[in-house]
Order: sequence, then structure tokens, then C-alpha cells
Amino acid sequence: MAQASAHHSHDHDHGHHDPQELKMLGFWIFLVTDVILFSTLFATFVVLRNSTAGGPGGAELFNMTGVIIETFLLLTSSFTSGLAVLAMNKGSMKGLINWLIVTAILGLGFIGFEVYEFVELVHEGANFGTSAFLSAFFTLVGTHGLHVSLGLVWMIGLMFQLKKRGLTPETKGKVSALSLYWHFLDAVWIFLLTVVYLMGVM
Repeated sequence: MAQASAHHSHDHDHGHHDPQELKMLGFWIFLVTDVILFSTLFATFVVLRNSTAGGPGGAELFNMTGVIIETFLLLTSSFTSGLAVLAMNKGSMKGLINWLIVTAILGLGFIGFEVYEFVELVHEGANFGTSAFLSAFFTLVGTHGLHVSLGLVWMIGLMFQLKKRGLTPETKGKVSALSLYWHFLDAVWIFLLTVVYLMGVM
């Protein structure tokens, strides 16, 4: 009887999974689906980038000064999100929160410039329905901007949670996942910068 009980206990331990590990696995699966999403949008843009319907293309429309500022803001925010994780690993709640605040401010600046770019394009008559090229452009760049906006909402909510609960295995896992997500968006932007903007003005 005791042997059967011990065997049952061993099976139970063997089948036990760390909730944090399962959550991170789920997050990795989410990132893979996002990679597929962006790959599809990039492929669509590449196919349609010359379909301007006789209208202006990227060389006439893109303001590269604004794009360079956006790039600087997002790359810097990726660096500061890494500093936030370093502060967390050192057990510094103050450092973690401060670097998350800096990251959020930089992210908001990025979104601000992107919204301004969209408004300017629409004001010039280059809107979603003007051509297949612009439809693909607004969809691809807008989807990335939406992801950044959702990341900012997540970041702000997480800061409140950290203030309330402190550094626990659960909140640490969320900070790590958020940082990974932010670096992913940074990598997507590098592709956007190259494929959409730099190739567009050449």
C-alpha cells in the first residue's frame, strides 16, 4: 500500500509543471504567431509596393527625418527595457520602475511621430484607399504601431501591479515577457525601416 502511494506521489511530481514555465511557453507560441502575421504582411507589401495606381510612391511620400526619429526612439526604448530587466535581476524595484517609465515615454514618442506621419499622408491625399501600395503600407505599419500601443498599455498596467505586489516570481515573469515582446517589436521595426522606408526612397 505504502509502495503504491509512493509510486502515485512520484507520478504526481513527474507530471507537475511550473506555471511560470507554461506561461512563457504560451508567450513564445504567441510570438511565433506574430512572426507569421508580420511575415504575411511584409510579403503582401513587397508584392504591392509598385502598385501605386499612377499616384505617388514612397520616394514622394516618406519623410525620412521623422522615420529616423522614430527609429531612434524605438531603439533607445529597447535598450532601456533591457536596463529595466537588469535592475529587476539586481532586486532594485526603484530602478525597474524608473526604466519602465523611460521606456514607456520613448514608446509614446514613437507612437506620436507615427500618428503624425499618418495624418500628414492623409492630409496630402495619400490614404488607405488611394492605391494598393498605400493599403499595404498602412496595414503593415499600422499593425506594428498597434502592437507598440498594446505593449504600452501592458507596460503601464504592469507598473501598477509591481507597485501593488512587489517583485514576485509572477511579476518577474511578466517583466521578462514584456521585455522580450518589446525587443521583438524593435526587430520588426528594423525590417520595416529597411523594406518599407529605405527601399521605398531608393
